[in-house]
Amino acid sequence: MIKVDPKLTPIDLLPQLERFWARSAQCIDAVDASCPPGSASPVFTLNGRYTNKGWTEWTQGFQHGSALLQFDATGDERFLELGRTRTIAFMAPHLTHVGVHDHGFNNVSTYGNLWRLMNEGRFPENHWERQFYELALKASGAVQAARWAKTGDGTGYIYSFNGPQSLFVDTIRSCRALALAHQLGHVLVGERDERINLLRRLVEHASNTARYNIWYGEGRDAYDVAGRTAHESVFNTNNGQYRCPSTQQGYSPFSTWTRGLAWAMVGYAELLEWLTTRTDSEFEATGGREAVEGVFTKAARATCDFYIRETPTCGVPYWDTGAPGLAKLGDYLNRPADPYNEYEPIDSSAAAIAAQGLLRFGHYLVHERGETAAGVRYVEAGRTVVKTLLGEPYLSTDPRHEGLILHSVYHRPNGWDYVPPGRRVPCGESSMWGDYHAREVALYVKRLAENATYHTFFGPATK
Repeated sequence: MIKVDPKLTPIDLLPQLERFWARSAQCIDAVDASCPPGSASPVFTLNGRYTNKGWTEWTQGFQHGSALLQFDATGDERFLELGRTRTIAFMAPHLTHVGVHDHGFNNVSTYGNLWRLMNEGRFPENHWERQFYELALKASGAVQAARWAKTGDGTGYIYSFNGPQSLFVDTIRSCRALALAHQLGHVLVGERDERINLLRRLVEHASNTARYNIWYGEGRDAYDVAGRTAHESVFNTNNGQYRCPSTQQGYSPFSTWTRGLAWAMVGYAELLEWLTTRTDSEFEATGGREAVEGVFTKAARATCDFYIRETPTCGVPYWDTGAPGLAKLGDYLNRPADPYNEYEPIDSSAAAIAAQGLLRFGHYLVHERGETAAGVRYVEAGRTVVKTLLGEPYLSTDPRHEGLILHSVYHRPNGWDYVPPGRRVPCGESSMWGDYHAREVALYVKRLAENATYHTFFGPATK
């Protein structure tokens, strides 16, 4: 279980954050030099060098979005220009990519960050530039929402790149693309000019993810542990009936791949924050605000509780809670994670993602639901994770290493991760999503420490 320091504050983390952003700048420059425009997107490091390997081009938005976060945190306009020019030149194909569930990753991290920064007055207002970003976000949200499969009860979900039978837990983070498109007044137009409400699709997808990819200790099956998640849910495409859990990157369908768990944590937490900006009338087609927020809150609470309970004291998890080698580590949950152990890798990228989920959900409970004691518990756990990631052995300090946060893993079952000579399991490497989300949560904490504008993906918004 995570061991929190109740006295730790965002201000206490400022010295570590200053060091973090200095190192981050070096990493962004190194990756831009070694993975020049036109080359395949960097995905994860092998022996300290970023390389491309993956299912699809799902990390390019993290690469160019990282430069925008660097500008946001430091004010260095060189990174604003880098992120802006790279977005304009290379991200357009992602807007109309009909073959993936990754629009939130690629497009909100780039066009979305630029739009948000303009809304916050971080660079000069320009009418046509604003229109460009808003059109991009509208298109992205609609294209993502069109990747739709129906369940037996008439609702549906955004299906993964595996096909219409597949609901990935990861995709909850891409719902932010639908959220922004809806916020901008957009709809998806279907056959015979059917106007499809993007908020409704967001709610249906998130509700089905909560129903099928998350467990609540309610006796659903023999492996019903509250807060556990499945990477994938499989449906019969003939009638929409749910068939079974599955996984692509975890150990088994009946254990919890911790990065998938982390996606659920941050996905529901940030969507709960976004829902507070919507009017009650917008929920008429989704069963009402109370019902929607109830589903999202239950999912966020269950997954955050599971993470706190099933993660070592430092806040960094092993890659899967059911990984077989964990049995050889003894009482591993009651001591800090060991990235150099001989049996199973840890996943710092899961920690970077989960930290933001814990912080945002705690903030939401305190400020929107009046659950101060419960909310503070999640916030304290989130700060603990952030402090761990900002120090060694997680923060990369070797200037020859292109990664920012060490000890991330990509695909353990496929054996894609680099195993150093003399070792038996992967360690010491970074991932583009881990580095990006470390920057995102570092920006979140920095703004809190400096009493600046509260950071959200949707920026300043009014109901």
